[in-house]
Amino acid sequence: MNNIGAIDIALAASVTAILATCSPLVVRRQQHLRAIMCLLLAITAALAVAAGISGLLGSHGQTTLPLGLPWMPMHVRIDALAAFFLLLIGALLLPAAIYSQGYLRHVKQLIPMVVFLPLFVLGMIGVVISDDAYTFMLFWEVMSLASYFLVTFDHHQAENRKAGFIYLLMAHLAGLLILGSFAVLYAASGSLEFQAMRDAPLSPVWATGAFLLAAFGFGTKAGVVPLHGWLPDAHPVAPGNISALMSGIMLKIAIFGFIRIIWDLIGAGDFQWWWGVLILAAGSSSAITGVLLALQQSDLKRLLAYSSIENIGIILIGLGLAMLLARYDQPAMAALGLVAALYHTINHTLFKGLLFMGAGAVVHSTGTRNMEAMGGLIHRMPWTAALFLVACVSISALPPFNGFVSEWLTFQTALLAPQLGSAMLTAMVPFSAAMLALAGALAAACFVKAFGVVFLGLPRSDMAIHAHEIDHWMKAGMIIPALLCLLLGLLPVSIIELLDGIPQLLLHVSLTESVQTHGWLWLTPVHASQASYSAPVALTGMLIIGGAAFLFLHPKGHAVRRSTAWSCGTPETNNRMQYSASSFSQPMRRIFSAIYQPEEQLHTERRAHPLLTTRVSYLVHVHDLAVDKLYQPIANYVLLQAKRLDRRHQQDIRSYLAYTFYTILFLLALLSVQQSAMEQRNQPAATSQSQPPATLPGLTSGQTGTEVRR
Repeated sequence: MNNIGAIDIALAASVTAILATCSPLVVRRQQHLRAIMCLLLAITAALAVAAGISGLLGSHGQTTLPLGLPWMPMHVRIDALAAFFLLLIGALLLPAAIYSQGYLRHVKQLIPMVVFLPLFVLGMIGVVISDDAYTFMLFWEVMSLASYFLVTFDHHQAENRKAGFIYLLMAHLAGLLILGSFAVLYAASGSLEFQAMRDAPLSPVWATGAFLLAAFGFGTKAGVVPLHGWLPDAHPVAPGNISALMSGIMLKIAIFGFIRIIWDLIGAGDFQWWWGVLILAAGSSSAITGVLLALQQSDLKRLLAYSSIENIGIILIGLGLAMLLARYDQPAMAALGLVAALYHTINHTLFKGLLFMGAGAVVHSTGTRNMEAMGGLIHRMPWTAALFLVACVSISALPPFNGFVSEWLTFQTALLAPQLGSAMLTAMVPFSAAMLALAGALAAACFVKAFGVVFLGLPRSDMAIHAHEIDHWMKAGMIIPALLCLLLGLLPVSIIELLDGIPQLLLHVSLTESVQTHGWLWLTPVHASQASYSAPVALTGMLIIGGAAFLFLHPKGHAVRRSTAWSCGTPETNNRMQYSASSFSQPMRRIFSAIYQPEEQLHTERRAHPLLTTRVSYLVHVHDLAVDKLYQPIANYVLLQAKRLDRRHQQDIRSYLAYTFYTILFLLALLSVQQSAMEQRNQPAATSQSQPPATLPGLTSGQTGTEVRR
């Protein structure tokens, strides 16, 4: 047992995922099939967590599998980076498997879910443990294709089919770009194995080519602005458990791929200054754009999808800061930025997975994603409301939960960064910190809206009135990430110590000494005189202040005074008096109208009398500029060319004969040109052969070489 390493555990997790995929071959009953799939996925998750923790504690290893092609076997390896992302996969997959046992209870056709969900998990695990480009791309395609079938699980609706097509198109575009990056590294190393790529020297031009291809490829898969067009459509239409895994894990696999190629295979020594600037700009724009668009959504799952774009932007801000600092020989600060990005990676996995599971519970109970039809669900779904609130507080970066720690570390990286190579770079760092602060404030407003409109107030529809609480399986699946959000917020020192192997691997720097200066209670990223944070102390202070306020406002022996809410003089309140999703975000829509470019339609009906209003309807549509200005023109051009080609295909026989005749004429003309060129090349050689032989040395002008030999 002591000889079992992290790589063996990870391979065992892959085997259980394969067994789950094959379970429909031996199990027929839907109830048993669902239970077996969820059980095997839970075992896969537990093994992934065990492999991740083992790898982060130093149990690294690699092996070659007798699979793949005869001349191209699969190489797999676990180092600190792969171990971290294995831990991330297992941390969300385990609660998602438990959640799925209840969520899929009333799904009649389970076969596609049972086949493609384990394949999706297998693809993500395979990408993480790959040690050569062939294995990486093979599992990358397994992950992409399996997730396409999960997005289109409910394929009877046209919206789902359209979202799945766009997702598949963008996923394959991303795959081609990533393949191009590996092609550049293969040209430099002559091998598909990662170790050979690490050792191969790269010129600045080839390194830049590999960086750009990887950045755009993985950026497309991660949903980085402006490459995010597929994400707001795909995540809402997928089932709730799939949305949680796609947003919580799959987007992070793209972050893993970016770090693997840029930080590991290319290496920090080849970074150029503008690489970090590009990533920093992409992160800042994604954070702001994502949260601004999330604020305007009335579809709950679409709101969460745009919020994922914002959090990917926060991760990229940390990575961009780390790349800049590594380029200018600040390895300790670069390690801090890298750890901040990784900390936010696992944080987003947990609280976004919890949010999507909460949204799935709401949709499962009410039958709608429209927030305008919700309200008052806290009275009918108290457990769901409480767990959803934990996720809202976490994603809003409020202490003592985990979101605060990672964003605070990112701020410390930006604020404590020294002067860089130029004034522009020096200004870029605090600018990114300002964008992060603005995104954090807007995110808090966004999730005040999400929780308030969905769970507070009065029900706005019959669907909300008849909503019911979820079952124990779904509750248990949501409780686990909620507890982990609190745990990662209270024990950041221990978590950073666990992650310390990654900066040691990529930057040869350790943060353990600075972080452990004051023990587990105080987090000191650089030095206690500059910045420190203690989540337990903050939680204790909050409890004391909150308890004192409660006792002051509710003295013992005095009954709480209750009265009806003021309703502007009307005898009773109703649901039309409270904020809707659109009205809550109206001030932001006015402030950022240049970005939103809203289309508003106000229609007033006056039937009885011109001065008496019978009905008022108000519709607002907010534009995603990337979709309208980038994707839509490209799609229109492609459709236009397709229509032209279609008209060509519908011509009569005379047109096809004419095309054939013109083609023959073109080929004959081309052939004649080639023959003329060949004759011109051969003509000087013929002329030189007709000239008299040159006089040999030592002969008179009237003698030839033949005469001399005679």
